[in-house]
Amino acid sequence: MSRLGNRTIIIPKNILIKLKKNVISVTGPLGTISMKIIGELKIEIEENKLTIQRIENNKSLHGLYRMLINNMILGVLYGFKKELELKGVGYKVALDNEKKVLEFHLGYSHNIVMNLPKELKVEIKNENNKNTRIILRSYDKQLLGIFAAKIRSLRKPDPYKGKGIRYINEYILKKAGKTTVK
Repeated sequence: MSRLGNRTIIIPKNILIKLKKNVISVTGPLGTISMKIIGELKIEIEENKLTIQRIENNKSLHGLYRMLINNMILGVLYGFKKELELKGVGYKVALDNEKKVLEFHLGYSHNIVMNLPKELKVEIKNENNKNTRIILRSYDKQLLGIFAAKIRSLRKPDPYKGKGIRYINEYILKKAGKTTVK
């Protein structure tokens, strides 16, 4: 039995959950998320509690969907946040709110332009003598993680100098450079 899948999810008062066949949608103050459920699972909603039971013997999907539904509820209620920082001389990012576009200057011969999804809110902080920070907020945890990973992949942190785009509080193991023998 999946221990995680057996836990009940308590539904807050201002959250509305709808079930239609294999699609669950969660509506809250920040927005609406829907997800298709694959596999044989039985979802029951009683008053303010949601339980998931498996019909076939598949433990991994049982726990997975319980966590995905819980993250959907937390997302539309509170939202999620990820922070990245640009570290390097001349690395810049510009936000165009009208076009919903991020433009990166990362030392390549060209600028990199990324379109923002409508569910994502972006804030850029440029402080004196500090690295530029990109703050991403969304109610969809999966979309937020995927978009943050795409931004990080534009210029991964260099193991020798530490330059690049990294998550806040991410530890980069620095390598020793080449040394000459005397």
